[in-house]
Amino acid sequence: MRKIRKIKKTPQRTCVGCREAKPKKALIRIVRTPEKNIIVDPTGKANGRGAYICPKKECLEAAVKSKRLSRSLEVEIGPGDLKIIEDELEAIIEKESSGEHI
Repeated sequence: MRKIRKIKKTPQRTCVGCREAKPKKALIRIVRTPEKNIIVDPTGKANGRGAYICPKKECLEAAVKSKRLSRSLEVEIGPGDLKIIEDELEAIIEKESSGEHI
């Protein structure tokens, strides 16, 4: 008997900004924790409700403007939370452009 190898599928997620399906590792996860805090989760393993976004400022702006990020996380995103998300997203973009891993 021959053994049949199963091909592993790459997990796909949809960016809440541009609405494109991409590999999970190419996106950044934004999480609403059980304590109702909003954090950027570069590991993708933090506990809480998550939404995925491309590492592009344009995608974040589109997600906030259309309120898709708020709907996905089921919480209103205040200016303070938005500033934190923008700062962390920019840091991640800089790391990726310099060739470092997250």
